[in-house]
Amino acid sequence: MPLFSYKALDTDGQALAGEMEAASAAEVAARLQEQGHLPVEAVPAGQGSGATSWRTLFKPKPLAGERLVQFTRQLATLLGAGQPLDRALTILLELPEEEASRRIVADMREAVRGGASLSAALERQHGTFAPLYVNMVRAGEAGGALAETLSRLADYLERSAALKARVINALVYPAILLVMVGLALLFLLGYVVPQFAQMYESLDAELPLFTRAVIGLGMFVREWWIVLLVVPCLALLWLDRRSRDPAFRERLDGWLLRRRFCGPLVAKVETGRLARTLGTLVRNGVPLMSALGIARKVMGNRVLAADVEAATEQVRNGVPLSTALGQGGHFPRLALQMIQVGEESGELDAMLTRAAETIEHQTSLALDRMLAALVPIVTVVLAGVVGIVVMAVLTPLYDLTGAIG
Repeated sequence: MPLFSYKALDTDGQALAGEMEAASAAEVAARLQEQGHLPVEAVPAGQGSGATSWRTLFKPKPLAGERLVQFTRQLATLLGAGQPLDRALTILLELPEEEASRRIVADMREAVRGGASLSAALERQHGTFAPLYVNMVRAGEAGGALAETLSRLADYLERSAALKARVINALVYPAILLVMVGLALLFLLGYVVPQFAQMYESLDAELPLFTRAVIGLGMFVREWWIVLLVVPCLALLWLDRRSRDPAFRERLDGWLLRRRFCGPLVAKVETGRLARTLGTLVRNGVPLMSALGIARKVMGNRVLAADVEAATEQVRNGVPLSTALGQGGHFPRLALQMIQVGEESGELDAMLTRAAETIEHQTSLALDRMLAALVPIVTVVLAGVVGIVVMAVLTPLYDLTGAIG
């Protein structure tokens, strides 16, 4: 289903905002009205105003990331200690520092006091809690092991966040290096090179072709430096908007998978996420078909998500999961073999978890190797570019000095 961003007012007049999966904006409005809220706006996700997007980019979401892990872990601890659910939520109500988080916990407590289950109270929160979270809680309630399920869910969230942070951290230093050296090169070409150009012009010196080309590039940078800074920013904004188009995003994800350098790494990251999600859901009693539908939504690569969707239909028709996932040719063979062993031994949930651990370990090693290779390569290439510019500018000066001497 498409994802909609909405704004609404609750019974106290407090503004609410979030995202919800629905067939149409009218369905979003109807759901909000059923929950006692007044709908204000419901638009497809990503079509909001630019100002709103920039404000929400740096605004932390309530009960997300580390805060969600902490909330889940503390709720599991309180329930495991024998506290009633509404009492546990009352205790947790005092912990969040953000007003939005406290409102969410308070609304959940009131729903529970009104006779709703925890999973139903989670669904009332307008997309704050992912389908994976809600379905695992529902399975824990059905099996009478809510505290244990929440503990496992907290472990899953921690491991998923750790893997995501590791991927981001591996790319931070090369990105900073590229930006800083790029700015230094821009300064060198736009300010330093034109100074030498004026000096050579006053000396009426005949310059080599390569030096004239570098000086011409420096004069261009001096005149158009603002364009060279703005164009990449506009390109990033354009790419961000285009990536919200499903067709474009699918083509981009497919292109990434086909790249020899990053394709295998993307496949491993997504496979680890898929195996971890499926293993956690199946272990907690969620049927495989429902687990596949949930796991498909947590995947970031649209091509791999489409492979999972196609595999779901094949599994529904009796095809083994390992065979169905292998049809697309994108998932690592090792993971598929481990899933096959789990199916044959009747321990699919355990083998999915082991496959996730194995793939995540391989991903960690691949990230370490990538970082070890990428930083020196980027450093050498950029240092070479800077060195070429410097030599092109200084070589005529050495020649002139030698001729005078």
